[in-house]
Amino acid sequence: MALPRGDSERPEPCEGPGQMAAIHPCENAVVTSIFRTLMNLRLFLASTMAIASLTACAKPMAAETAKTDAKPAPLPVAAAAAKPAAGTPEARAVDALHKVNPDLKVDRAVAAPMPGFRELIVAGQTLYVSDDGRYVLQGNLYDVAAKKDLSQSTMAALRREELAKVPQSQRIVFAPANPKYTVSVFTDIQCGYCQKLHSQIAQYNAQGIAVEYLAYPRMGPASDDFSQMEAVWCSADRGKALTEAKNGKRINAPRCTNPVAMEYDLGQRLGLTGTPMIVAPNGMAAPGYLDPTRMKQWLDATAKQ
Repeated sequence: MALPRGDSERPEPCEGPGQMAAIHPCENAVVTSIFRTLMNLRLFLASTMAIASLTACAKPMAAETAKTDAKPAPLPVAAAAAKPAAGTPEARAVDALHKVNPDLKVDRAVAAPMPGFRELIVAGQTLYVSDDGRYVLQGNLYDVAAKKDLSQSTMAALRREELAKVPQSQRIVFAPANPKYTVSVFTDIQCGYCQKLHSQIAQYNAQGIAVEYLAYPRMGPASDDFSQMEAVWCSADRGKALTEAKNGKRINAPRCTNPVAMEYDLGQRLGLTGTPMIVAPNGMAAPGYLDPTRMKQWLDATAKQ
């Protein structure tokens, strides 16, 4: 069964004081596919600059996050780099990337489905590094015989594990009495498709789908969008506040310890390219917005994978 096609809104290009020059633009402080240039540039120096652009976009985001007055929630989802055993192919692959840019954080390093390579996840991107550390490939790996995108398996596993660390108390939940499926949705109050999805929340619940929202303010830290999402998460009735914010009403709430910065960072690490990002229980991500009927069809299909 063909999976339903979805729609999403990509973040706006990032701008901000202290933005370092890089050969690629960012999207809302989310680094756009920096290793994509490795397929186009043949000089090692150019490849080095491409990898370095990850830090160029990441540093301003971290600096702006520090400027916000509200205290972030303790991070249940630690952004610790993968630490494979010394001398293993995984360790050599990580070392190869760190020789180009020691600031890169590798979330996962495992054996690739094809011989001679390791599969790494860096800033939401899937990379393949040769066991000798000489070659790097970026992109999806397809098994033609099985007609399957093999790259999704490792990313789905990472999403499952990391989302399991985010307690329900740090989400905004809209659920029926006995849901058949529960999806995690990275949302933004200014995103049109996010607003559309939320306007149909009763219909998703009627399909037996519980929706658990995580914050992803596309405009980035230090923006009004970010502040308003913090206000939503700090409201006494967060569900009501989220609904009002998505209907264009400004939210006023006392500052509080909140998970917005953590969830924003998590979205980037889990491969978010647009909002809403809908994640199924098995860690697979939908292709974008899906209406209630299509989401039920997609969840039925992914449950069989």
